[in-house]
Amino acid sequence: MNISHIPFGTTDWSTMERTEHSALAGQAFWRTQQFGDIRVRMVEYSTGYVSDHWCSKGHILLCLEGELHTELEDGRSFTLTPGMSYQVADQAEAHRSTAPKGAKLFIVD
Repeated sequence: MNISHIPFGTTDWSTMERTEHSALAGQAFWRTQQFGDIRVRMVEYSTGYVSDHWCSKGHILLCLEGELHTELEDGRSFTLTPGMSYQVADQAEAHRSTAPKGAKLFIVD
């Protein structure tokens, strides 16, 4: 990741517009900041959230609240709880997530 041409700034996530995104079950809400090619998001998954797609985008993801279950296309699965993170490169390993108990995440991609 090359971070350039971004002056120092702060973000009050509670003031950012909250947008709803599709899911097979439950709801996904994003608050998003875009800095050139870098997208930074605070994401909330409702209880029972199930992703509606396999994702091949790279992310650095930190679980802030709840529990995130992530399945890789090769069958491996991982569970994140508050304070845990994962990282994956673009086009590296397709993944999809569920949040049976709901989750709040901080994601950079």
